[in-house]
Amino acid sequence: MVLDIVLYFLVFHFVLLEQNLNLGFVVISPHIAAFLIVFPITFTNGFLLAKYITFTQSSLHGKKQLFRYGLTVAGSILLNYVLLKIFVDKFHIYATPSKMLTTAVVVIYSFVAQKYFTFKTGKKQLSKEANLAD
Repeated sequence: MVLDIVLYFLVFHFVLLEQNLNLGFVVISPHIAAFLIVFPITFTNGFLLAKYITFTQSSLHGKKQLFRYGLTVAGSILLNYVLLKIFVDKFHIYATPSKMLTTAVVVIYSFVAQKYFTFKTGKKQLSKEANLAD
């Protein structure tokens, strides 16, 4: 989460210089462009941390976890986009504080989705492991 906010701040202020990103066929506002630029880094980092540190008890195969992680991240992207548009464009809150508020909401959604969907541990799997330990 901290990496996401720091990278967002740096890209928004020092890479994009708070200016629209003109790709020729579309113009992207700086707060959305910063999010899109930072996303691949935080996606990869988030999956690896969740898989190998936070949710190590999951019995699902890595490919299935990655697919499910992608689905939950799609929800996170939608939440990020909608909330940034609301906070920045509607409520006129500065981009970085808006990103911080957005991240707080998305982290809660993401944790719940990952715990109960992406990296879920089946009750049967946990029971087998408990019996083997006895």
